[in-house]
Amino acid sequence: MEFFCYHRDRAGSLALRRELVEEHWSYMDRYEAELIARGPAFGVDGETLAGSVHIVDLPDPAAARAFAFDEPNHQAGVYRDVLLRRWRNLLGRTMWQFPGGRTGGNRYLVLGLGPQRADADSDADADAGTAPGLPPGVDRDELIAFGPLLSDDATTWLGTVALLRAPDPERARAVLAPHRYAETEVYEWEFGGRR
Repeated sequence: MEFFCYHRDRAGSLALRRELVEEHWSYMDRYEAELIARGPAFGVDGETLAGSVHIVDLPDPAAARAFAFDEPNHQAGVYRDVLLRRWRNLLGRTMWQFPGGRTGGNRYLVLGLGPQRADADSDADADAGTAPGLPPGVDRDELIAFGPLLSDDATTWLGTVALLRAPDPERARAVLAPHRYAETEVYEWEFGGRR
């Protein structure tokens, strides 16, 4: 089962995060074979840490909760909250298999959260309760990871996550059809792991 985990940083926790970097990396080393993607997300200034993304393939929801909540930064109070959802890997690859490699170009995390209600005014919103497939017209080779956020039993679509290379935040945001989401968040993102 695949899971999307986004630990959002607590304001003022950077010093503690830096202090725990080796513990964090050692913890993630234990999940090396299960990781699909990982890396830090940054705020609008491109430098302030906003959170940490981990997409992981684990046996069940209990294992995913243990992964998310036993993480050293979480245990120490670096994060203010955790978004943990079932996820489906529509690309069928890991970030390490991304054709664009680890560097070059701008990378983004795009979160399309909370699908619009099906009773919305626009006909375009009528299918908002259905998980979208790969976005039409988007170069698959620019997508690092892409898939729907799902309920615990994987029957209800709750949003979509994309990690991608794009020229700017606006084009990154455009990978998700805006009429389908109650809210869309865009963060600068980079490949994670030991440097």
